[in-house]
Order: sequence, then structure tokens, then C-alpha cells
Amino acid sequence: MTDAAPLHTIYLCRHGDTAWSPVRRLAGRTDLPLTEIGETNARQIGGRLHGIAFDRVWVSPLLRARRTAELAGFADRAVIDDRIIEMSFGSYEGQLVADVRRDRPGWAYLRDGCPGGETPDDLGRRVDSFLADWRGLSGTSLIFAHSVILRVLTARYLGLPAGAGRHFMLAPSSISILSYDPIDDAPAVKGWNDHAHATQ
Repeated sequence: MTDAAPLHTIYLCRHGDTAWSPVRRLAGRTDLPLTEIGETNARQIGGRLHGIAFDRVWVSPLLRARRTAELAGFADRAVIDDRIIEMSFGSYEGQLVADVRRDRPGWAYLRDGCPGGETPDDLGRRVDSFLADWRGLSGTSLIFAHSVILRVLTARYLGLPAGAGRHFMLAPSSISILSYDPIDDAPAVKGWNDHAHATQ
């Protein structure tokens, strides 16, 4: 994505905690609500972003992302985009990562995909479509979405394969920033996985 707009910055917000977040249960398309801590942290995101003038706001259609955007103060501006919905884990939906790995030692969803669900390349195509609309925009944008899709979006923005999203850790309620480095003439990560505002 080397033709990214030099004057554009995009903030990525992962939704707040759900009951499945701390146990590493694969949520995917399961439409979970935020926990009390998740709601508190979503409000804290709003505090961290207060005063930043966003030109546009996008949100995943899933409840946990929409509720995070709402509690952060952006519900009235957020445009739902199905392309940033979380990965479909197929037959692994709702399972613990540890349980999947008992049957498939070493399995990783952003390397191996999911039976009946999506592959890394499927996710790559979704975010490439999203980024194609994003290219050429100026100003500052904000996205509320999910761990896997935001990591794949970051990888593709940087020109890396979709599976390279495995190398970016992303905590619930975190804020990350993608921008453009004019010195190196390249898309770049300006800030990553900032969750200092979040209650642990």
C-alpha cells in the first residue's frame, strides 16, 4: 500500500472486554456484549480521544464494537462497514484456543485459517477493499473493530501479507495509530497497542 495518502492518519480502537476475552475463547461472529470492565474501558477510550478532530468514523457491525464506539462518544458519527467485522472462525467459533491446539498442535488462525470459516487471504481481501476506499482520503479517521481484523488491516496497510498480522499484539480497549512517514516515504505505525487508560 505504498500509495497511501501522506496526509492521512487512522486510529484503530479494539473493542472493550467481553466475557470471552480473558480466557482466549474464539468470539469471531458471536455477538457478545461488553463486560462491566469493558464498558468502563470504552468510556476511557473516549477520554483518551477527546479533543482529536476526526473526519470520519467507521465501526464493525458487531455489538461489542458498536457499544465501544457509543460509550467512547462516537455512536452518532460511526458508519457501519461489514468489511471490518471480525474473522469467522467457522467450526472453531466459541472454542478455547488451547482446546483447538489439542487437536491441532501449533495451530494459529492467521497462519492456518479455520475449517468452515475464513483464511488469512479472505481477511486480506476484505481489508484491501476497505483500504482501497481509504486511499486518497486526507485528514484523520477512526475505526472501532476487533483484534484479528485490525491486525490484518495493519499488515496490509504496511504492504505485508495478511498472515503477518500475527506479529501485532492488540489488547482489548487499545488504541493504535497508522500514518505515513514522509522521511522514508512509507506507510508506518505511529503508535501501537496503547491501553494505559484501561482497567486491567
